[in-house]
Formats: sequence, structure tokens, C-alpha cells
Amino acid sequence: MKKKLPNFKTEDEEREFWTTSESTEYIDWSKSKKTILPNLKPSTKKISIRLPEIMIDELKLLANKRDIPYQSLLKIFLSEKIEQEFHSN
Repeated sequence: MKKKLPNFKTEDEEREFWTTSESTEYIDWSKSKKTILPNLKPSTKKISIRLPEIMIDELKLLANKRDIPYQSLLKIFLSEKIEQEFHSN
């Protein structure tokens, strides 16, 4: 018998719960089904970051060569590096 999930008042409350709880105690993953969510978009959060002007200029040049906004290229570079770091260990 699996434990009953608590009722969460906020997403933050639920997020906190899952950081300290084992999902297998609440969910029978053997009964799960694969699904595709075609319209799901990841949440984004605006941040402020200070970069040297030359770095931004170089990023804009590279982005221009690819015909994409420099902020998008920065996200691509960050994503690639994060993926590389996770898979190198």
C-alpha cells in the first residue's frame, strides 16, 4: 500500500516536499505510461548577469552568423556546457 500524497497549498510547498521525499513511497511507477506533451513549455525565470562588454560583443557576432538572437545563443551555450558537465562525471 502506497502512502497518500498530502494536499499542497502552493507549488513551493510541493517542491519542498519532493526534495525530501522518495516518490516510490507514493507512486507505483510500474503502472506509469509514457506520454508526449507537445505544448509543454519550460518555465523561465528572468535573471540579471554582468558580463564584460567584449564578451557580449563576441556573442552577438557569433549569434549573427547563426541568425539568432544573442540571448538564445547564450542559452544554447549554457545548456551544452551544463549537459557536458553532468555527463562527464
